[in-house]
Amino acid sequence: MPTTTIAGRTLDVNEEGFMTNPEQWDEALGAELAKLIGVDMTEAHWAPIRFLRSDFAVQHETPTLRRVSTQAGIPVKDLFALFPGKPAKKMAYVAGLPKPKGCV
Repeated sequence: MPTTTIAGRTLDVNEEGFMTNPEQWDEALGAELAKLIGVDMTEAHWAPIRFLRSDFAVQHETPTLRRVSTQAGIPVKDLFALFPGKPAKKMAYVAGLPKPKGCV
C-alpha cells in the first residue's frame, strides 16, 4: 500500500493520493491537506468537512455533493465557492476520506 508524508506524518494513501485509513486523520492534518490544494480553512469550510466525517462513520462511504447539500443544508453553490472546481473531491481529500463514488 502506498504511503506519503504530510506535516511529518506518514499516511496510507491510494494511487490518487486519497487517504485509505480515515483513523489517521485529525483536523490539524485536514488543515495541512487543505493548504496542499490551495484552500485556507475557515469555520465555513469545516462545516461540510465535519459532516463528511460524521456521515462516513455511519454510511461507510463518502457522501456525494448532493448528499452534503441536502443532509447538511449547505447549498451546492456555497460548496463550489468554498472548494472551487471539484468540491466533492476536494472535500473528501481534506476530510481524509475516499473519493466519492461517481467522481472522475
